[in-house]
Amino acid sequence: MSGLINYASCTVLWLALLLKAPDLVRHRGDPYLRTICAVLGLAGMCFFLGAPPTVGAVNALGGIPNLAAPLTYAAITAYCAASQVLIVYWRGGPRVHHTARRWILAYAGVVAGVAITFALGDAPVERRTDLDTYYATTPFIAEMIVLYLVAHLTAVSVTTVSALRWARHVTGWLRAGLIVLGVGSLCNSGYSVSKLVAVAARWCGYDWSALGTTVAPAAAGLGALVTVTGVMLPLTAPRIAECRRARRAYARLAPLERALDDLLTRRSLRLPRPRFAAPGTLLMWRQTSIHNALSHLDVYFDRSLYDRALGAALDATGSPERARATAWAAVIVAAAREDAHRDPTALPPLDRTDRLPEPLPGPADLTRIADALADAALVASAPVPTGTTTTGST
Repeated sequence: MSGLINYASCTVLWLALLLKAPDLVRHRGDPYLRTICAVLGLAGMCFFLGAPPTVGAVNALGGIPNLAAPLTYAAITAYCAASQVLIVYWRGGPRVHHTARRWILAYAGVVAGVAITFALGDAPVERRTDLDTYYATTPFIAEMIVLYLVAHLTAVSVTTVSALRWARHVTGWLRAGLIVLGVGSLCNSGYSVSKLVAVAARWCGYDWSALGTTVAPAAAGLGALVTVTGVMLPLTAPRIAECRRARRAYARLAPLERALDDLLTRRSLRLPRPRFAAPGTLLMWRQTSIHNALSHLDVYFDRSLYDRALGAALDATGSPERARATAWAAVIVAAAREDAHRDPTALPPLDRTDRLPEPLPGPADLTRIADALADAALVASAPVPTGTTTTGST
C-alpha cells in the first residue's frame, strides 16, 4: 500500500494530460493550453516523485541519500508556478504575459534556493516519508524545507482567493470550474499547513511526524483530484453537453428517417453509416440523409395539402410552430407515398403548379417534424395529393 495515494493521484492527473495531448499537438502556440498541460503534468510528477518506492529508486540511482527530496520539492515549486500562470492566463488582461513571467521568475528563484540549501546541508540518513520532520532542525536542510512549504502555501492560497473571487463575476461552466478549482486549492493547502505544523512541533521538541506522513499526502491527493476536476470542467463539460444534445437530436430524428427509409433505400440517397463516430457526426449523417430525401421529394410537395394540414393543426394546437411541423410532416409522408407509387422510369412532375414554394426545413425544423411524425395517427391519415399521376410518366 506504500505510495498508493501518490500513484493513484499521479495516474488521474496524467490521464487528464493524455486527454488534452491531442489539443496541445493541434494548438502548440496556445499559452493557455500549454499551461494547463504543464499543471497536469507537474502535479502528476509531484505525486510520482513523492511516492516512497520512487524516492528509494531515485536515491539509489543518484547515489546520494535523499536526492529525491530536492527533486520532489522542485517539482512542487514548478507546479505552484504553473498554477499561478494558469490563473493569470485564465483571467487574461493587457499585462498577462508580464504577470506570468513574474510568477515564473519568482518560483525559479525558489527552485534555485532549494537546490542551493540542499547542497549546503547534510542529510546522510535516507528518509522516504518523514524527511521534513526528521531534518527540521538540520542547518540548511531546514531552510530548504521551510522554503518550499511556504512557496507552496503561498501559491495555493493565492489560487484559492483568485479563483473564488473571479467566480463571482462569471457564469456557466467557467464559474463552476473556478469554484471547484478554488476548493481543490484549499484542500491542497492542507499539505503545506500540516507539514509546517509538524516542522514547528519538531522545533518545540514534539514529534508530530504523523501529520506529514498521513494527513499531508491525503490532503494533497484529494486536492489534486478536485483541482484537476476544476481545470477540466470548463473544457470538457461544454463538449459533453454538446454530445448529449447531438445524441438527443439524433434520436428525435429517427421517426422522420423511418418515414423516408423506403425512399432512401430505393433511390440510394443514404450515405453509408459511419462506424464508431461521435454523436455530432452521426447527427450530421442522419440530417444529410433526410435532406437528400427531401430534395428528391421537393417536386411532390403539395401546397394545398400543406395549407389544409396547417389550418387543421393550428386550430387543434394553437401553436404556429407545431402547426407548421405537422403540416410539413403530412406533406412529406404524402410525397413519399406518391414517389413510391410512381413508375421508377418516369420523370418527376416538373411542371406542377401546386408545388409548395417554401424552402426546405432547416435542422431545427427537422426535429419538430420528426416529433409530429412520431404520432402514428398522422402518418396513417396523411392523404395522397390529388390531381397527380401515380403510376406512369408525367
